[in-house]
Amino acid sequence: MVIDLRSDTVTRPTKAMRAAMAEAEVGDDVFGEDPTVRALEEEIARLSGKEAALFVSSGTMGNQLAIALQTRPGDEVIVGEGAHPAFYESGAAPVLSGVQFAIAGSGGLFDADALEAAIKPKAYWCPRTSLVCVENTHNRAGGRIFAQDEIAKIASRARAHGLALHLDGARIWNASAALGVSLATLAAPFDTVSVCFSKGLGAPVGSALCASREHIERARRLRKMWGGGMRQVGVIAAGALHALAHHRERLVDDHANARRFAEIVASSKGLRVDLERVETNIVNVDTEGPADLVAKKARDAGVLVNAIGPRRLRAVTHLDVDAESVARAAKALAEAAG
Repeated sequence: MVIDLRSDTVTRPTKAMRAAMAEAEVGDDVFGEDPTVRALEEEIARLSGKEAALFVSSGTMGNQLAIALQTRPGDEVIVGEGAHPAFYESGAAPVLSGVQFAIAGSGGLFDADALEAAIKPKAYWCPRTSLVCVENTHNRAGGRIFAQDEIAKIASRARAHGLALHLDGARIWNASAALGVSLATLAAPFDTVSVCFSKGLGAPVGSALCASREHIERARRLRKMWGGGMRQVGVIAAGALHALAHHRERLVDDHANARRFAEIVASSKGLRVDLERVETNIVNVDTEGPADLVAKKARDAGVLVNAIGPRRLRAVTHLDVDAESVARAAKALAEAAG
C-alpha cells in the first residue's frame, strides 16, 4: 500500500462526503440559485465573522481576488518569504493585478518591524505599498502558526500606514485546531480571508473568500471575468459543507501523527528535523544527501514525499493516513536515507 504524504490535497472524499455530494440540492449558481452554495457561503461567513463569502474553485483564486480588490496596478504587496501568492500561484498577481511583491523578514513568519522595513517610502518613484498578506499556517515554513499577538502588532502597524490586510488561510483550520481558537478570532484583524476546503478538511474541490459585502460583490464580478463562474456547483459545495461539519475536530489527529512521524525521523541517521517547528500537520525534513534521491528511494518503498529543496523534504499528514501508516512511512524514509 502506498502512503502518500506529498500534501493534504491528496485526500479522497469519504463515503459520507460522497453521499452528501450525490444528494446535494443544486441550481444555477451564476444566477445565484444554488441553495447548497448559498448555505456554504452563509456558513463560512458566519464562521469567519465576516459579512459575506464567495465560493471559489481554489485557494489561488481566493488569494488573487483579494489582491485585485485591494490594490491598483503598480502597487506592491508585502508577504513573508515563501508566501503562496508570490511563489506558488504561477505569477498570477503581476498578470491579473499588475502588482509586485516585497518580502518581509525571513523564514516565512515576520514581525511588525520587518513589515515596517518592507514598506516603501511615499515617493512617486517608488511602488505604492497597499496590502499586507499573512499566511497562517505557513506552508513553506513547515506548517508553523503565525502567533496572534504578533498578527495584532502587524495589523496595528499596517493600519497606521493605511494598508489593507489579507489572510491566506488555506490551512487556518489547522491553526484554529492547534490553538483552540475560533476562525472568527483568527480572521478578525483582516479585511479579506481566503480559506481552503480541499486540504486538511478533505473536500475534493474549493475555497472561499470572506470579506465585507461590498468586497464580495466586486469579487463575484471578477470571478466571472476570470472564468470562475460555476453552474450546478452545489455538488462540490456539499463536500465542503460536510467537511466543515465533520472534519475540523479531527485535525488534531493529523497534528499528533505529524509529531509521531517527526520524532521517528529525527532519531534516524542522515535525516534532521527541528521538532520545535513541528506545530501542525507539516514536517520539513533536512537530508545529508540530495533530497530528490531520498524521495525516489522512498517512493520505491511505497512512501511519497516531496523534495522542496536540494536538501529538504516535506511530509504532510492528513485524514487518509493513520498513526500506524505514518510510523511505517517514517521508518521507510529513514531506510531510504541510510
